[in-house]
This record gives sequence, structure tokens and C-alpha cells, in this order.
Amino acid sequence: MLKPLPIALALILAGAPVVAQTPPPPPPAAAKAQAAAYVKAAGMSDLYETTSSEIALQKSRDAGVRRFAQAMIEHHRHTTAATVQAARQAGLTPTPPQLGGAKASIEELRRAKAADFDRLYLGQQAPAHQAALDLHQSYATNGDQPALKTSAQAAVPIVQQHIQMLSQLQR
Repeated sequence: MLKPLPIALALILAGAPVVAQTPPPPPPAAAKAQAAAYVKAAGMSDLYETTSSEIALQKSRDAGVRRFAQAMIEHHRHTTAATVQAARQAGLTPTPPQLGGAKASIEELRRAKAADFDRLYLGQQAPAHQAALDLHQSYATNGDQPALKTSAQAAVPIVQQHIQMLSQLQR
């Protein structure tokens, strides 16, 4: 059986950076079926994506990562606008999105050293997009407001495309 301490010591001695990775928290279960919770969770997810990607545009020097980040900003601003419009159609008054539990992930990216940034950013994006995909698919199936269900369904292929882009970047 391998001992954790000798492995960690070997990594440190080998000069390999040991960097924590804090993915954003998944949305609450209520967001998968209840309109107000869905709008809040979708807004937080989109805000995390745009904020983290703005940081990536500042810090990353990798052309592929920068292209991905730019696409995230454009696509997630679009999905935010579509969710807000659908929420209004459903009779809701959406409040501006908040980062909530994703603040720790954003701070981790802001503090990341240049050498660690791309790995950290892409590492956060994978679980964030899986959680977003689950949120949108679940609400599209189980949601309580038709306009938001339609908006959630429209977001699914966008998030699936992002997961595919991530997969290509991580190869």
C-alpha cells in the first residue's frame, strides 16, 4: 500500500506544484424543478463561467484556453439573457446573479500562479459544466414553468458543446 506522506514529499521534491482545486458547488436540488431556484442557480452558474473566463483572458497565455474562455463569456451571457427573458415570461422578477458558493473558486483562480492557471481553470470548468448540464436537463424535464423549461432545453446543447470543447483542450 502506498503511503500518502512519501508520495506528497516526492512530488514536492520533484518540483511538481501541488495546487488545490475548488470547483464551484453544485446547484441545490430545488433548482431542478422550481422556477425561482432554477433562475438563481442558472444565473450563478453563468456568472461563475463569465467571471472565471474573464480571469482566464487576463492570465492564460495558451491560445486554446483563451479561445475557450472567450466562447464561455459570449455563450453564458447569451444563456443568462435567455433565462432572464424566460423568467419574466413566467411572471418572475429575476435579481442580478450572484456568485454565492462559487466565490472560493473565483478567488482560487485570481490567486493562481501563471504556471498553474490553465490546469486549475480547466479543472474547475469540467465539474462546473457537468453540474450545469444536469441542472438544465433536469429543469427541462421536471421544471414547473413552461417558458423556463424551453430556455433550459435550449441551454443543454450549448453546455454539451462546452464539455466537448473542454475534452479537446484537456487532451
